[in-house]
Amino acid sequence: MPTFVLGRPLVLSLDDGFLPRRCSGLRRTSTHTSRWSCSASGKPQPPKFNRLVKKTETENGRDTVDPVGFLAELGIYNKAFAQFLRERHKALKSLKEEMSNRFASLMEVSSGYELLGMHRHWQHRVDFMEWAPGARYCSVIGDFNDWSPTENSAKEGLYGRDDYGYWFVILEDKLRDGEEPDKYYFQEYNYVDDYDKGDSGVTAEELFKRMNDEYWEPEEDRFVKSRLETASKLYEQMFGPNGPQTEEELGEIPDAETRYRAWKESHKDDPPSNLPPYDVIDNGKEYDIFNLVDDPVWREKFRAKKPPLSYWLEMRKGRKAWLKKYKPAIPHGSRYRVYFNTPSGALERVPAWATYVLPDSEGEQSFAVHWEPPPEVAYKWKNKRPEVPKSLRIYECHIGISGSGAEISSFNDFKDKVLPHIKQAGYNVIQLIGVVEHKDYSSVGYKVTNLFAVSSRFGTPDDFKHLVDEAHGLGLLVFMEIVHSYAAAEEMVGLSLFDGTNDCYFHTGKRGYHKYWGTRIFKYGDIDVLHYLLSNLTWWIEEYQIDGFQFHSVSSMMYTHNGFASFTGDLEEYCNQYVDKDALMYLILANEMLHELHPNIVTIAEDVTLYPGLCEPTTQGGLGFDYYVNLSVSEMWSWFLQQVPDHEWSMDKIVDTLTSNKQTTDKMLTYAENHNQSISGGKSLAQILLGEIKENASDSNDLMLRGSSLYKMIKLITFTMSGRAYLNFMGNEFGHPSRVEFPMPSNNNSFSLAKREWDLLMDEGLHNNLFSFDKDMMMLDEKKRVLARRAPKIHHVSNSDMVISYIRGPLIFIFNFHPENSYEKYNIGVVEAGEYQVILNTDELKYGGLGSLKGAQCIQRTINRRVDGLRTCLEVSLPSRTAQVYQLTRILRI
Repeated sequence: MPTFVLGRPLVLSLDDGFLPRRCSGLRRTSTHTSRWSCSASGKPQPPKFNRLVKKTETENGRDTVDPVGFLAELGIYNKAFAQFLRERHKALKSLKEEMSNRFASLMEVSSGYELLGMHRHWQHRVDFMEWAPGARYCSVIGDFNDWSPTENSAKEGLYGRDDYGYWFVILEDKLRDGEEPDKYYFQEYNYVDDYDKGDSGVTAEELFKRMNDEYWEPEEDRFVKSRLETASKLYEQMFGPNGPQTEEELGEIPDAETRYRAWKESHKDDPPSNLPPYDVIDNGKEYDIFNLVDDPVWREKFRAKKPPLSYWLEMRKGRKAWLKKYKPAIPHGSRYRVYFNTPSGALERVPAWATYVLPDSEGEQSFAVHWEPPPEVAYKWKNKRPEVPKSLRIYECHIGISGSGAEISSFNDFKDKVLPHIKQAGYNVIQLIGVVEHKDYSSVGYKVTNLFAVSSRFGTPDDFKHLVDEAHGLGLLVFMEIVHSYAAAEEMVGLSLFDGTNDCYFHTGKRGYHKYWGTRIFKYGDIDVLHYLLSNLTWWIEEYQIDGFQFHSVSSMMYTHNGFASFTGDLEEYCNQYVDKDALMYLILANEMLHELHPNIVTIAEDVTLYPGLCEPTTQGGLGFDYYVNLSVSEMWSWFLQQVPDHEWSMDKIVDTLTSNKQTTDKMLTYAENHNQSISGGKSLAQILLGEIKENASDSNDLMLRGSSLYKMIKLITFTMSGRAYLNFMGNEFGHPSRVEFPMPSNNNSFSLAKREWDLLMDEGLHNNLFSFDKDMMMLDEKKRVLARRAPKIHHVSNSDMVISYIRGPLIFIFNFHPENSYEKYNIGVVEAGEYQVILNTDELKYGGLGSLKGAQCIQRTINRRVDGLRTCLEVSLPSRTAQVYQLTRILRI
C-alpha cells in the first residue's frame, strides 16, 4: 500500500494517523494525540507515556520509587499520612495512565501552546484552536473580518470540534488583486525568511520536469502530480468508493502483515511494473517497516539514492514571494475574540491561550491582539541565560510601581532605570510579581485573567523579552511569581464561564470559589486543565526565557479551606478530608516536568502551612520543589516590633523561627519582609522603625539610631542564619519609608503611593547608609559564599544577655540585641584558635552607626578558655544593638 511524497514510494500504515482529505469524517482521537501503532496481534497499542520522574539509584543499580521514602529519611512515622502518600502515589499512576491515552509524554502535555491559540501555518494560512467543550459553534471575530461570526468559523470540511471539545478554525490568507491560487496543494511559503531558492522564479512545472529527467526512474513520477489524488485513490483501493466515514464504521484494523498479504493477493494479476517490489512485515515493533526482499539490484539503487530535498527546497517560496501573492488573514496588531454559540446563547470571549490582551476600557469588553510582528522587527535574543548560582539573592519587584512618578511604570522604564540599580545592589535574581495579564490593577496582579499574556499595562511582549534579555546580560536570573492557585472570577474577561458552562476550567459550587478572595479554583483533576496549566509553565520558559517560578499561595490549592485553618502540627491535618489530592498531583507533575525538561529551572513553593515534603524528591513521596518560603520569619519580626518591648525579645524564639522547621533547612527561602507587609494593609519594617520619627524632636536621634540599628541587625541575621535563598522587596534595601497603595475607589484611584521613592538615594544620610549596608551584606555572600554553605552551627544563645552567636563556614556571627547593655569583654567560643578580624559591623559610621569599635578592637586573638563547649574563645566588644561578622585571618597552634 504505497503512498508517495514527490513521487518517492513509502510504506503507509493507518497506524501512522494518515487520513485522506476526502475522508473528513475520520478523525484522530485528539487534536494533539501522538500516532498509534499496531502490535503483532493486530490490536492498537497506546504510545508509551514517559513519566519523567526523578529516579534514585539503589546499590544494585536499579531505579526505585518509594512513595513514603522521605518520611523514613526524616525519621517521621505516622500511619495515616504514610497511607495517604501511598494512595496519592497510586492515584498519580492512574492519572498518568489516563493521560497516556491522549499524550505521548509530559513533554507533549506541556506543549499545548504549540497548537492552541493562533499560529501561522506554512500553507499560507493561520490556524486557531480553542478548548470549549460546552460550545456548539465556534468562530474567530475581529478587526480583520468586521467582527463577523460566520466568516472564519469551524464549519464542515475544516475539522470543527473533536471528541474532547477542541475547536479548530482555519483563517485563509487572502490573495492580492490579480494573483492566482497556487496550482499545487503542497506549495509551501516560508513566512519568516526574507529569501530562499524558491524566490528565484523557477516554476513548479520546471522543477517537475527537471526531477523527471534528473532523478526519477521511469514510471516513478506518475504519483507526483497530486498528493490529494493519490491519497483519495489509495482510500478507494482499500475500502471502495463508499468506504467507512467514521471510526466506528472503520472497525478494528488488522495487523500490518495481514493487510499486506490481503493487498498482495488482490494485486497478484497486476501487469509488470518498473516500480521496486516492496514487502511489508511486522516484527513486533511499534511501527511497520519494509524490506526489499527479492531484488538486490533495486535494493542497491534504493540505498544509493538520496531524497530529493534539493528540489523540494527549491520549490519552497520565501517571504518575498508570500508578500507579493498574499495578504495576511489576520494582520499583526489585529484585535480579535472567539465567538461561541452555547446552550445559554451567543458569547464572545478572549481566547484562553491569547498571548497579548488589552483590558477593557470605558465599559468595553477586553480583546486579544494578534502578535506576529514581521521578522525584521521582531525581538531577537542576544544574551544567554546565566548559570544558576549556589545561593539565591532575590530582588522582588513589581513593574508598575517601580517608577518614582505617580503613574504605571513600563517594562522599558524598569529595564533602563531599575535593572542597573539591582545589579549595583549585589542581587543575582529578580523575581517579578504581577506581570501576567489581569483586569484589576489594584489586585497587584494576582487576579489573573489571561495566563499566557504579559500585562499590556507595562508594554508589549517584545518589550518584556528585551527586559529579560537585558537582565540576563547583567548576569541576573529572572523568576516570576506564577499564580496557578486561583484565577479571576469576573466573567467576560478571563476563564470563568468560558464556554458558557461553570465547570470548564474550575470546580462547580462552593469548591470552585476561594473562601475569602472570591477567585476561582481550578479543577486540577481534569486532564485538559492540566494540559493548560503545564503548557503555561513551558510557555514562559520557551517564549520569554524565564529561569524560575515561585508558585503563589499553594495552600490555596492544596486544601478545600484554602489554607485558612489552624494547624497544630499533627501530620493527619495534611491528609484529612480537606486536602485536595488532585492539586497535590498537579504540583508533582509540574515539578517533574520542569526539572526533567528544563534542568536549570528553579521552583519555589509559597505555603503558609509548610506541607511535609515540599522540597523532597517526587520519587520519595515529596512534591519536588527546590525551595520553600518560610513565611513565619517576617511575621515574627513584625510581631516583635509592634507587640513586644525591646528588652523582652526572646533569642530562643528568633533562633527557632529561623532554623526549626518541618522542611529541610538548606531549602529555605527567607525574608525579613516582602511586599505583603507594604501592600496588604500592614506596615513595612521601615515604617514601623522609622516612619513615626519627627524631625527636630528631642528624641529623634535616639529613635533614628534604634530604628537603623534594628533594621540592619534583623536583615543580617535573617540573611545569614537560614537557608540558601534570601528575598528583598524593591526599595526595602534602603528602608523605603512609605507603604504601597494601589489606585482604588477608596483612595479616589490615586497613584500617589503606587511608586518607589528612588530620589531618597540621591542624598547622604539614613537611606543611603542603609543601602550601603545592604549592598555590603550582599557582597559578603558574593565573596565568602555564606548562603551556599551548610546550615550554621548555633553555639551561643543567651536570653538574659540577648546575645546570639553562630558559625557558618569560616565566619563567626555575633549579635547583641540588648537595647541598653554593651559588653566590653564578652566570651564567645570558637573552633579554631587564631586571630580574627571584623569584616562587617552594623555599627560603622558609613552605615549610620556610632563607630564604637576602634581599630584595635576589630582584630581579636583567641584565648585558651572553654566556652560554649569549645576549647578556645574570643573576648569581643559588643556595643548594644550591634552585630559583627568575624573571619579567621591567622591560625595559631595551641
